[in-house]
Amino acid sequence: MKVVVLGGGLSPERDVSKKSASLIANALLRKGHEVAVIDLYDGIETDEPCESLYRKGNDNEFSYTIPETEPDLDAIIAAHGGRQEWVGPRVIEMCKTADSVFLGLHGSHGENGQVQAVLDAYGIKYTGCNYLGCAIAMDKALSKALVAGAGIKTAKWITASSDEISVEMVKEQIGIPCVVKPIGCGSSCGVSVVKTEEELKAAIDYASKYKQLILVEQFITGREITIAVLNNHALPIIEIRPHEGFYDYKNKYQSGLTDHICPADLGKYTEEAKRIAEKSFEILRMSSYGRIDYIFDEEKGEFWFIEANNLPGMTNTSLVPEAAAQEGIEYDDLCERIAMSAGRNTI
Repeated sequence: MKVVVLGGGLSPERDVSKKSASLIANALLRKGHEVAVIDLYDGIETDEPCESLYRKGNDNEFSYTIPETEPDLDAIIAAHGGRQEWVGPRVIEMCKTADSVFLGLHGSHGENGQVQAVLDAYGIKYTGCNYLGCAIAMDKALSKALVAGAGIKTAKWITASSDEISVEMVKEQIGIPCVVKPIGCGSSCGVSVVKTEEELKAAIDYASKYKQLILVEQFITGREITIAVLNNHALPIIEIRPHEGFYDYKNKYQSGLTDHICPADLGKYTEEAKRIAEKSFEILRMSSYGRIDYIFDEEKGEFWFIEANNLPGMTNTSLVPEAAAQEGIEYDDLCERIAMSAGRNTI
């Protein structure tokens, strides 16, 4: 099978995506497939035939190291002559040659349904959710509203533009402590846990740089858990315990900074947690695979929805591969299973 793995792109999660893409590609090479890794934004800047860009065999592995800080997207655009088009040269041409396009993208265009809609327009088979499921899940306010409407708990929240939001508004409507985040980013990009008024001003400034609506929600105390869902089936639960602070960009992608407890010990609440995750997955019109994050209030036995991830990370520190391994699905087999599911995500 010929597989194009799409990564990179113009997203704050560009580097995470490039790491995911390289590891996915290596897994598929080990399974005997022909693989090409293409950056969604960079595209293909040579005139080589598309067929020549596929690699075969274990001696042709890809590699990428995630820096500690988020990428400078303005600098990347400048390095490409100021090009604003987010689908790079010959990307679609390359994807048309593949049996499966494995979306190793994260954030922004990769997860909000735009790429999926473009591929649908060309009849190209791809992995993960369809464009509708992506658009719903990526919008943190919309996804919270939908799960809340189905009776699943989620923290009280407000959304506002960076021009409208203020410290006074947040203090009046949400209070402190709170969590501030852009409405459509992942990998904790732009996210701050706020405990003081001074931190709130800095958090609003930080979230504003992503040029999206800002979501502010009440801070819920409890254990942070995440539940991967594969083909509508919840995998073993993972509890996330950062050594310091919260599960931010650095703690997510630098090895040794966070403990993952899998399977998490939720006692008698384990099956309920899985049922809620499967229900959330269905409500948000997700398909193929994804991940749902919650806060577990152990004292009250309550689960609070945080957000959904429709193209979760596939790095060596990522959570979906870890949960799948607990179910007996090794990383290479998981990647192959997902690659072969391309085209089964139609509405």
